[in-house]
Amino acid sequence: MTNHLAHETSPYLLQHAENPVDWYPWGAEALGKARQEDKPIFLSIGYAACHWCHVMAHESFEDRATAALMNDNFVCIKVDREQRPDLDSIYMNFVVATTGSGGWPMSVFLTPQGKPIYGGTYFPSYRSHNLPSFTEVLTTVARLWRTDRSSILSSSEKLAQSLVARQVDEISGEALEPAILPRLTRTIAERYDWQNGGWGAVPKFPQPMLIEFVLRQASLGDQPSLEIAVHALHAMAQGGMYDLLGGGFARYSVDSTWLVPHFEKMLYDNAQLARVYLHAYQLTGEPGFREVCEATLDFVLREMTHPMGGFFSSLDADSEGEEGKYYLWTAQEIRHVLNQPGEAELFMAAFGVSEEGNFGGRNILRRSLTDEQLAEKYGLDAVTIPGLLTSLRQRLLELRSERVRPSTDDKVLVAWNALMLAAMAEAGRALGRQDYLQAAIHDADFMLNNMLAQGRLLRSWREGSASHAAYLEDYAALGLALLNLYQSDPNPRWYQASLALLAQIIAHFSDPFGGFYDTPDDHEALLYRPKDLQDNATPSGNTLAAMLLLQLSTYEGHSDWRSMAEGMLTSNLGMMQRYPSGFAQWLCAADFDLNPVHEVAIVGDMADLRTQALLQPLWQGYQPHLLLAACSSPPPDGSPALLEDRPLLNGKPTAYVCRGFICRQPVNGPREMLQQLSADRP
Repeated sequence: MTNHLAHETSPYLLQHAENPVDWYPWGAEALGKARQEDKPIFLSIGYAACHWCHVMAHESFEDRATAALMNDNFVCIKVDREQRPDLDSIYMNFVVATTGSGGWPMSVFLTPQGKPIYGGTYFPSYRSHNLPSFTEVLTTVARLWRTDRSSILSSSEKLAQSLVARQVDEISGEALEPAILPRLTRTIAERYDWQNGGWGAVPKFPQPMLIEFVLRQASLGDQPSLEIAVHALHAMAQGGMYDLLGGGFARYSVDSTWLVPHFEKMLYDNAQLARVYLHAYQLTGEPGFREVCEATLDFVLREMTHPMGGFFSSLDADSEGEEGKYYLWTAQEIRHVLNQPGEAELFMAAFGVSEEGNFGGRNILRRSLTDEQLAEKYGLDAVTIPGLLTSLRQRLLELRSERVRPSTDDKVLVAWNALMLAAMAEAGRALGRQDYLQAAIHDADFMLNNMLAQGRLLRSWREGSASHAAYLEDYAALGLALLNLYQSDPNPRWYQASLALLAQIIAHFSDPFGGFYDTPDDHEALLYRPKDLQDNATPSGNTLAAMLLLQLSTYEGHSDWRSMAEGMLTSNLGMMQRYPSGFAQWLCAADFDLNPVHEVAIVGDMADLRTQALLQPLWQGYQPHLLLAACSSPPPDGSPALLEDRPLLNGKPTAYVCRGFICRQPVNGPREMLQQLSADRP
């Protein structure tokens, strides 16, 4: 017997459609039922790839006795946090404020009016690790609702008021000036873990936004920043969290050395990490960084791409009911596959495979010996080692593909797709990979054709159906991704779509006191209108909007947009300085604003090899402070203002190198163009 989730599109909600719990999706029906029956709400928020969500579902939500207790005393609501980040943000703030930490599954009890009473994350089916059992929690809340409701309501009202008060922006009194960036860079360097790579204690997250900021400083000549970025990227690429066979990264490492991952693979992590590995390759020329970037994007094309063009959200951590089973190996399995003389021994030495294993009797692959060490150990030429290992890895990957795969959350989310679209577009032009560029174009087409209704975005799509009004992060991330695609494929359609998305942001998300709300002005009324400023696993909507304002103001010469962005940066400066790792994308936006930006306009037939000769050098190195506009002559309708009044010089393809719309003399050759760019660098 199914419950009220049976007709939902979210794979996470559908996973619970057969539970004996009488689940409802969030909406008027469930909220009205709670008010009509005078019952508190049990709100459970999670996502499809969440391991502990599966554990709690199996222990409690599939148990008929527990379900009966829930159904008798509560209106039970399930939410996919990836479809409803607004609800997740509001109630996660409550859980963190009252318990000191958060996570998923998130379990929150609410009044019929949606005000929080009590909350936590995973509750076990029996008392353990200082946690009450889930049935104890259910019984206690139900009893207090019957016997001491006035106290519950009074406490809930105070908590709700406290959460609303937390939404007031903290304004920094300090001016935004270039000297701030070196100071913040030193702070980040002081907190770096030189022993293991990365920042913070366990669980250890990859923090691609922080690495991106460090790479930006390295591009300006800061050698210590370059050393930090290279060290962090090498540490993560050794394996464990990085999939050495199939490419792509798991969500985070549960240990300090990046060995044992939390095995789910999220689209947004892989988009951001592919991009920072690309930038590191552009900056250093290290082929290993290119290899990781390409393997990650190849994994996404192979396993996380819809035939219509959208990118899927995630791969589960579990397969066959066991976390990580798909990725683990025994020594015996490897010997069975790599059965030619010396193959298994070479592979096992290279990737740290042992008889006893390093994870529950099996092995997580981790690069343990270098090419040179392997060559010395086995009397081989070090030059041949990469090719040998690639061949052996491919054979194991082919066998692994026959295993039961982790399930795929195949919904398509705008903001996450935008992050991957940008990575594909940039890697396509930088690496000469037309398949990446075509994937980016295909995804952009998909977004604009399937996720827009009367100029307004919808957030989520699955099986032909788009749903849920989009959030600030969706509009801003897609606007930025389309600008990135425009630089790879100078079609005015992408540029105009980006402008239209910014117009929607300003019209429907603006906060009169500065910045933007996460939800549009016609969104359903919630406990409060959220305005998340902190960058978490993905950049916050506000920092994406600030960067979009900065980039479009550069293309259009629109000073009001730059002023809006600078006001946002200034108001968040205090938080950036105190918590740089939590505001890393803000640091990238500040870097773009405070450092000179080159505007390069190239005019010429895109099929002309002389035009391509002007374009290609721009992407051979890492250029975080450069924006490109290109077109034939005259510029087609919808082109950026930067291209206006840019005639051909001598009737040949022409480059204009500008700053603040003030351009140097136009040139016809790539050498002269690069000389102008170099002359303006600090």
